[in-house]
Amino acid sequence: QVQLVESGGGLVQPGGSLRLSCSVSKSRFTITTMGWYRQAPGKKRDLVAVILSGDTTNYADSVKGRFTISRDNAKNTVYLQMNSLNPEDTAVYYCGVDFILLGRVWGQGTQVTVSS
Repeated sequence: QVQLVESGGGLVQPGGSLRLSCSVSKSRFTITTMGWYRQAPGKKRDLVAVILSGDTTNYADSVKGRFTISRDNAKNTVYLQMNSLNPEDTAVYYCGVDFILLGRVWGQGTQVTVSS
């Protein structure tokens, strides 16, 4: 099967930066879209950013201009560079990767806390 391993979360002060990484285990399935989602306490999981196989990107309005998603296809890894973080960005961040014939697989989630 496929496994996603996330890293890079933690505690940061408002205005700070973090970089999340999500590494996908090698498999016979082809990756299409790679994305980041987040879920704050008591809220549903929402899209943060996605990057398609052709490197087209899409961002939630709340993170445009602050977050940047990128991918390294050779390493099967997707990144999320988060700048100018504010307390409203506090959430569990999940990596979600879409595979042909397999569908979407989720990572275990990584906590991001923005607080002074």
